Amino acid sequence: MMWRPSLLLLLLLLRRGVQGKPSPDAGPHGQGRVHQAAPLSEAPHDDAHGNFQYDHEAFLGREVAKEFDQLSPEESRARLGRIVDRMDRAGDGDGWVSLAELRAWIAHTQQRHIRDSVSAAWNTYDTDRDGRVGWEELRNATYGHYEPGEEFHDVEDAETYKKMMARDERRFRVADQDGDSMATREELTAFLHPEEFPHMREIVIAETLEDLDKNKDGYVQVEEYIADLYSAEPGEEEPAWVRTEREQFRDFRDLNKDGRLDGSEVGHWVLPPAQDQPLVEANHLLHESDTDKDGRLSKAEILSNWNMFVGSQATNYGEDLTRHHDEL
Repeated sequence: MMWRPSLLLLLLLLRRGVQGKPSPDAGPHGQGRVHQAAPLSEAPHDDAHGNFQYDHEAFLGREVAKEFDQLSPEESRARLGRIVDRMDRAGDGDGWVSLAELRAWIAHTQQRHIRDSVSAAWNTYDTDRDGRVGWEELRNATYGHYEPGEEFHDVEDAETYKKMMARDERRFRVADQDGDSMATREELTAFLHPEEFPHMREIVIAETLEDLDKNKDGYVQVEEYIADLYSAEPGEEEPAWVRTEREQFRDFRDLNKDGRLDGSEVGHWVLPPAQDQPLVEANHLLHESDTDKDGRLSKAEILSNWNMFVGSQATNYGEDLTRHHDEL
């Protein structure tokens, strides 16, 4: 279940009106607020039976893993060798692949779909084609161009749009880590997908609080929490699932049992603590490939265990035989 990206991502990408402006009602509802990391692979982690599909998808990403399955063993090994070089260059460049470099690579591949979505939309925002996106470019692409002092003079709910734009600018300033008012691709990715970046955690919490805290006391009361999930019709009995949500609020969301959620509790809810899956997989690959047990991997060690890292026509055929044997 994914965290709800407040208004911003939908404002920019999904719901433009006839004048190019986002709808003030944009945004999915309720349960979509919670962000939980997707598994590295849906395949079983079944190394003991010679099935390395989980490792392939974790190391390469699912789509690239499919591409490797169509390669000859020789080409697959050659491409893996180039990946090893990239991993080392992205780290300290000492000729070895450390645990940290391996973990960083796996995390990078798992976020490829996010970076691809940002790349696909890049030219919409980088209107002057200078390789960066300024706040003014992003604002104009999202809301239309206005002269100073004339913002939203042509729409009915001007104040709502002004608040939305101010909120967007605040998130942009947090994503803009070097403070130059220009977003690199990495900074724009943090802006559009803040749930993926630790330094954006507080803005995710602040936006969630603002969405739910209708009485503006700085907390989420149980009725505010329920109102985000369910709107009752007059005389309608509250459904069982709503009563279950009340219990969830009481038993699991409200950690200090004071009947409301503060910022810390909201953070625990929408960005729950999770196992570092890339680190777990990196440890596994290192343990299985580190033949001299020095806590790091040489290129030769990785290539000698290449079929655990990547697939090929040969490994794909072998895994099919293994599955067929297990079915029998």
